[in-house]
Amino acid sequence: MSNLSCGIVGLPNVGKSTLFNALTRKAAPAANYPFCTIDPNVGIVEVADPRLIVLSKLSHSKKIIPAMMTFVDIAGLVKGASQGEGLGNQFLTNIRETDAIVHVVRCFENDDVIHVAGKIDPIADIEVINLELILSDLQMADNSIVRMEKQVRGKKELQPILDVLKKASIHLNNNQPLRSLILNEEERDHLASYPFLTSKKVLYATNVSEKDLPSMENKYVAQVRDYAAKEGNSVVPICARLEEEVGQLSLEEAREYLSSLGLNETGLDRLIKAAFEMLGLITYITTGEIETRAWTITRGMNAQEAAGKIHSDIQKGFIRAEVVSYDDMVTYQSRAAARDVGKARSEGKEYFVKDGDVILFFHN
Repeated sequence: MSNLSCGIVGLPNVGKSTLFNALTRKAAPAANYPFCTIDPNVGIVEVADPRLIVLSKLSHSKKIIPAMMTFVDIAGLVKGASQGEGLGNQFLTNIRETDAIVHVVRCFENDDVIHVAGKIDPIADIEVINLELILSDLQMADNSIVRMEKQVRGKKELQPILDVLKKASIHLNNNQPLRSLILNEEERDHLASYPFLTSKKVLYATNVSEKDLPSMENKYVAQVRDYAAKEGNSVVPICARLEEEVGQLSLEEAREYLSSLGLNETGLDRLIKAAFEMLGLITYITTGEIETRAWTITRGMNAQEAAGKIHSDIQKGFIRAEVVSYDDMVTYQSRAAARDVGKARSEGKEYFVKDGDVILFFHN
């Protein structure tokens, strides 16, 4: 996973496109009516990591390459989308390819911004979207079962796949997302090749008004927190309108403006941190005169697998990894100085890489 991707979903007029524009500083038209985002807009943003700036100064790097994150803004979903209502299945196809879902939920009152259902009810909104995702998955599961039943006649070894698809179909029929289906490892592997929407993790971005700053808490956010806790999902409160304002400013101005409101980071940074945490992602760093670069990997990946993120040849010819922690690099000011005091560890292929490890790979 070199580039994490999240699909941004939500009912029309919840602040989805406003948030997307702010996140990516890219102008998807935000209008006060449903369906202004027809094609999925794709925005790629840098993952802010102050460690890269510090290391690039130590290494006199010519450039810095941060980790990246892709956001896909998907047309406002309405009731009946899985049956083709609104933009229906076009929306659903776009989101199957993402790693996780950022579900924007309206948690503000504003008479000037119409609500598609006529009232503010974040749980009802969440359930409309969840039901559409469940119905879409059910359709896919049932179609897959029909195909698999034909194949099983000639290939008995496919029976376990058919069994787990049937299990998934029953679960979906009970109005339950697949992320709550209890499976053993073999069953999980069988289901992994099907891009089911409800097996993805969800991050609820509760969109609040500016009067809820700086706490970003209100009765609606509290309702979403309770709901998300039962599912094992996370909540990140944001104010899309504020994000949009901050997006117009320089980094220095943005920092001052946020600080004046009692905030120390943007909603985008909090959203990215939460997405990384939710998906079990960490960053290791390589640094030298040419560049200082962040590499995104899954927590629990070993040194040889991590080397493969740079190039498959480094993974194949892996000899060892010289690892210095970020803190030690800063304390001793260089890899050579860290090495002199025994703070550069020589690790084999089975070493589990940690967040912030500064690594030099040796390979054939």
